[in-house]
Amino acid sequence: MQQRQLGRNGPSVGAIGFGAMSIAGAFGPTDEATSHRVLAKALDLGVTHIDTALIYGPHTSETIIGNFLKQNPAARSQVSIATKGGFRINPRGISNEKQFLRECLEGSLKRLGVDHVDLYYIHRREQAIPIEDVTGTLADFVREGKIGGIGYSEISPASLARAASVHPIRAVQSEYSLWSRLPELGMIQACARHGAAFVAFSPVARGVLTDVTLDPTLFPADDFRKNMPRFQPAAFAYNMKYVEAFRAFAKSRGWSTSALAIAWVLHQGAHIIPIPGTRTAENLAMDAKAADISLTPQDLAEIERILPAGFAQGNRYTEDQQKSSELYC
Repeated sequence: MQQRQLGRNGPSVGAIGFGAMSIAGAFGPTDEATSHRVLAKALDLGVTHIDTALIYGPHTSETIIGNFLKQNPAARSQVSIATKGGFRINPRGISNEKQFLRECLEGSLKRLGVDHVDLYYIHRREQAIPIEDVTGTLADFVREGKIGGIGYSEISPASLARAASVHPIRAVQSEYSLWSRLPELGMIQACARHGAAFVAFSPVARGVLTDVTLDPTLFPADDFRKNMPRFQPAAFAYNMKYVEAFRAFAKSRGWSTSALAIAWVLHQGAHIIPIPGTRTAENLAMDAKAADISLTPQDLAEIERILPAGFAQGNRYTEDQQKSSELYC
């Protein structure tokens, strides 16, 4: 697979990474054996950046990855591992306090069975603590050899600039796909200016931009998407009219819908690394084909006609979910 750099001074990784939220059951049931097959397939495909988090499960995703690495010791040298901290589990809340972040990191390292991770994100900012102070805490972890680089998830371009004034930031992670394009209004450009990778999660729109039509009315109560505005009946029906046209275009070009959606993300910048998530090795193999798709100017123009910026009806998060993500436009 083609390679991309995970930040200005970071490692080279496969252009497509793997988002490990799915193997924690956020979008439906799975099991460890099935998840291990996905991780093994990732290595076979050259998908070498694995993105997880303490809160996925909680602890489930990190534990599954840790067990995989224990059973496959050689895999550790083949992959770049990112994880995230900053969420309190019970009661649920956000903390960027230095001691708490240290506890988060130490727990993650133990579950993953490693002495360091290549990238460590603040999953969500605690607004009461200046981001410069939080970055200083993470810089200490870098100096101690516990993390290779610093990342932030769902922050604003202004916050990135403030953090980068203290220490180089290796990556910023935000939702980015053909139906979630807010990062085009500043974050993608800010990452390029500051030498950070832009890591795009949910590049297939939480399963919408695939060849399988979802039925949100059948989502179990614990499905992460259950209450999201875009998945409510009226909004979902409206959005699917656009998606069906995109599917037809992908089929006409001989591509899967998911591969085309990810290929579009890849074409938006050389510093962008999409991290699709899936529970099956077969779906990951389909997603990875995006790295082989070369879109012409005509293809990109047609995609823009079919799915114009802002086409999706409904917010991407509920009001409660949005509270912890920084807006900037």
